[in-house]
Amino acid sequence: MGKINGLLKCLFVFFNVLYAILGCVLIYFVVKISSYGSQLSLVGGPSMGWGWVFAIGILAIACLGIYAGVSENVYALKTFAGLMVVGMIIMMIFGIIVVVARNKVQEELNNTSSEVVKPLMENMQIRRALEEIQQAVKCCGVVSYQDWGDNIPRSCECQSGSSECRSSPQGTSGPDKIYRKTCGEVIFSWANLFCQIMMGFFFGLAVTALLGLLISILMVHQVRRHDGGAGLSIAMKGY
Repeated sequence: MGKINGLLKCLFVFFNVLYAILGCVLIYFVVKISSYGSQLSLVGGPSMGWGWVFAIGILAIACLGIYAGVSENVYALKTFAGLMVVGMIIMMIFGIIVVVARNKVQEELNNTSSEVVKPLMENMQIRRALEEIQQAVKCCGVVSYQDWGDNIPRSCECQSGSSECRSSPQGTSGPDKIYRKTCGEVIFSWANLFCQIMMGFFFGLAVTALLGLLISILMVHQVRRHDGGAGLSIAMKGY
């Protein structure tokens, strides 16, 4: 008979197996994204080093949890519990960082004017990317149609004839009707959705780390109680 309750042990190992699979999936995505590392660095994207640390860390901790649960080793369980404390704190910090970043993006978007966007519009790659977004989501300009100056592209043309359209200002060349909605709103909605997913991911990991901490503490208590009872039984037999 084991030292730990069988149901608790199976539950503990099961969730660690799930996190080991998650770690493998994250490593796969990091490998895929790393192939675009040079492009990301050119546009100021983050280094993938932290992605490797995060993915491998989840896999390693999950493997430790599987070993600790199967072997019922009290030292491994204590180490796992300590890592759960550290992981919970880190996940909470990451979640708060995502919340702050989302609010900062929204504030900057609300305070951005066409004069700020104008230097970006001189980049041909950005202009082409914006035109593709305009055609796909039916919007015009980042902040307003004025981002295009006096030459509004055909990708801003609105053909529905509904409240989504507005007449082109006088003195501008291009379509007669353009989209009223700006692409900045759409871009922020995408960024907001991504931030919400990341917040759910990090805070979800923090909650599961707390549960892992509580379960590992309970398992340590059961192992100690079993070992203490066995030691007392042996001492009584010797007496």
